[in-house]
Order: sequence, then C-alpha cells, then structure tokens
Amino acid sequence: MSEEAKFTIEVICPCCQARLIVDPERGAVLRHELPPKEAIVTDLRAAVEELKGEAGRREARFKESMEAEKEKGKLLERKFTELLKKAKDEPIARPIRDIDLD
Repeated sequence: MSEEAKFTIEVICPCCQARLIVDPERGAVLRHELPPKEAIVTDLRAAVEELKGEAGRREARFKESMEAEKEKGKLLERKFTELLKKAKDEPIARPIRDIDLD
C-alpha cells in the first residue's frame, strides 16, 4: 500500500454515486471518478413493463405512508392521554424563579 493510499479517504456521493478520493490533511479532493453510465433500454416492451412495475411500487409506498400517518395519530393521542393523567396526578408546584434563589 502506498503512502498516499494510507492517508486518503474514499467517499461515494449519495446523489450521483461519483467516487471522490479526499486528502483529509489538506482538505482537498485528490481524484474524482464519474459514476458508471446506466445501460440504455433497447427493448421497448421491457421498458413498458418496468414502468408498470414502478407504478405498483409507488402505490405500495403511498399506502405504507398512509398507514403510518394513521398510526401516528393514534400514537400521539395515546401519549397525550398518558401525559394528561400524569399531570392530573401530580400536585401543582410553583416554579423556582431566579429571584427566589437570592
């Protein structure tokens, strides 16, 4: 392993999947490698089937998010009732002010 490789960091960009080689000591990018090109679809039928599958996945994600929102409301309601019970059970105490500490 070379000296340069020991002190560099390899980072993958989450947006474009490009590979960056960074020197942490200098704070500079030493090398930038573009992500591999995606294959272009040559079969039109395969492209149509992929788009149909994408619509199904999109619908499934939407249903999951709707269920999560429904459960979120129930969870918040349950937390509210528990905290309301706790607040009713505890005695009311005056808060300590800075002037009271003198």
